[in-house]
Amino acid sequence: MKEGASVILVPVDFEEASLKAIELAKDLGARLGHEVVLLHVYQLPVYTYPGIEPALMPGFHSEVSAAASRAVQQLSAQTGGLKTLLREGDPAAEILAAAEEPGTALIVMGTHGRRGLSHLFLGSVAEQVIRKSSVPVLTVRSAPPAG
Repeated sequence: MKEGASVILVPVDFEEASLKAIELAKDLGARLGHEVVLLHVYQLPVYTYPGIEPALMPGFHSEVSAAASRAVQQLSAQTGGLKTLLREGDPAAEILAAAEEPGTALIVMGTHGRRGLSHLFLGSVAEQVIRKSSVPVLTVRSAPPAG
């Protein structure tokens, strides 16, 4: 990210909550004079079988990386040409690492608002980021919770 520039980092997963987070971040960025940067983190699935070393299919890494890059560039174009970052790895860890880069002032991210068993089994990237981030985190829900 740019030295000296204040940045609002927006992790995106292409879901409705991410799109709402982008709009909010753009509004805040315009008001505060901060640059808005989209961050997409992808994970490669690793296949394991008993007695065989974990492996990826040949060529799979470059295909997934290229598809992720195209998707985040397309989202950037749709949202006004925002700067993008693309990282591979654990989403929460990569978001936190990006937030540590100089100039990051705020993280604005979507959350699915899962509760109960779905939250227990799926975890929450937003929750991990909120708990461990050294910069403020603003979360945006896709829709109000039912019931």
